[in-house]
Amino acid sequence: MTLWRGKEPLVLASQSKARQSLLANAGIRFESDPAELDERTIQATSGLSAPGEIASLLAREKACAVSVRRQGRYVVGADQTLALGTRIFNKPSGRAQAADQLRALAGHCHELHAAVAVARDGKLLFEHVSIARMTMRRLDDAEIESYLEEAGDAVTSSVGAYQLEALGVHLFEWIEGDHFTILGLPLLPLLAFMRGEHLLGV
Repeated sequence: MTLWRGKEPLVLASQSKARQSLLANAGIRFESDPAELDERTIQATSGLSAPGEIASLLAREKACAVSVRRQGRYVVGADQTLALGTRIFNKPSGRAQAADQLRALAGHCHELHAAVAVARDGKLLFEHVSIARMTMRRLDDAEIESYLEEAGDAVTSSVGAYQLEALGVHLFEWIEGDHFTILGLPLLPLLAFMRGEHLLGV
């Protein structure tokens, strides 16, 4: 039995290794074609402040933009927003900002809002947002510096300056939410949509 039944591979509008790994492990045939949008400008000019709405907007924009140039293809866009109360975090620009973010998150519970959208020929077909709640343990400056030293440049590739699938797991004491949401792709709702479109053989 062939799992993927689409005539052509799915298109993932992202270069995220974590999202690529999730699709590959689920047996989905796909190609990556990053949207390359100015996400911060889109966010700033949207007038939105709710983290879930921002994540949804960016996921839709990515999916629709790539689907226009990849005619006839199902295109998946995804985005993730981290919120600590009313403060929204973006990927840190460097080690100093990563340390600042970890100091702010340490000892508190924050939320990850992960959005996924599917578009074809510029038309939105599906979208979904999932939330994970993450409680980071208390960390002193020495522990933060030790983590940053061990994790290296990887800390700038994820919002919040941690990667739960790697060394970032040591920073947490409690997690509420599924692993896929934490990695930035609500996979189960996406698979349900694909089955409804007869793209999967299971």
